[in-house]
Amino acid sequence: MEKKEVKNILISQPAPVDMEKSQYKVLIDKYGVNLTFEKFFNVVGVSNREFRTKRISLLDYTAVILTSKLAVDNYFRMAKELRIKVPETMKYFCLAEGIANYLQNYIQYRKRKIFFGKITFKDLMESISRHKDEKYLFPCAEDANVENFQILEKAKVNYKKAVMYRSEPKDLKHIDISKFDMVAVFTPIGVKSFVKSFPKTKINDLVFAAFGPTTQQALRNARIKVLVPAPSPKCPSLVMAMENYLALNPEDYPKYVAEREEEVIAAAARKREEAAKALAKAKRDAARAKAAEKLKEMAAKEK
Repeated sequence: MEKKEVKNILISQPAPVDMEKSQYKVLIDKYGVNLTFEKFFNVVGVSNREFRTKRISLLDYTAVILTSKLAVDNYFRMAKELRIKVPETMKYFCLAEGIANYLQNYIQYRKRKIFFGKITFKDLMESISRHKDEKYLFPCAEDANVENFQILEKAKVNYKKAVMYRSEPKDLKHIDISKFDMVAVFTPIGVKSFVKSFPKTKINDLVFAAFGPTTQQALRNARIKVLVPAPSPKCPSLVMAMENYLALNPEDYPKYVAEREEEVIAAAARKREEAAKALAKAKRDAARAKAAEKLKEMAAKEK
């Protein structure tokens, strides 16, 4: 079991606007790697006609949860297409500071009440929990991370999921995959695009870096091994996990592989446990609702 030398990395995201200030700069400066950026999927906005069928009124909500720049773009796009003026009293709860700053493309930052977390959705929940009286709208993709919704439900936050855009696989056959040693993926749809575009024989020797349990599971479903997973307690970002791999001494590689496999297995087990709890809760809620309806019927008959 030998560590593969990595010099050329394919990253499934658009290139940073300013590489000098980018988190990826450390990989170039410290390890001399070459980075190629290519978005692995296309984003298509839900039409306002389709959105109307969901019977969601943007003005019914006092706060918006924004977990990506795409969510920001599509929230304001939908408001514009529906000819709705977003009130100045609207509050915005952003996953990270970068998303909060991005809001300046649409609003005057100083006039709004804007909150943001650090890295994870749980970080953002600290702010949301302090504003439980708000009615939250959660603009998201069709394949949004269900764990975020589960966290909100567990905290009994009054929110509404609003699908405003969806991801579609992208043809990546124009990429010469043989030139790369590592591929970094961030979404299940990105994995789907990659698997559809390249035969298994061409990707067996690649090192895969994957962010998030759903992305890692998508790779495992495709029988592709994840050697660089994130987040983890030591590496909350994928860039940190990639740096950890690049800095690894070859003699420590077997131990590294064993530890990463344990992390991935543990993450999958946690996800199964959370899914089982969510299912059990849904069944209990359904049983309570059924019992309440039966009691109501019995009371009506007694009258």
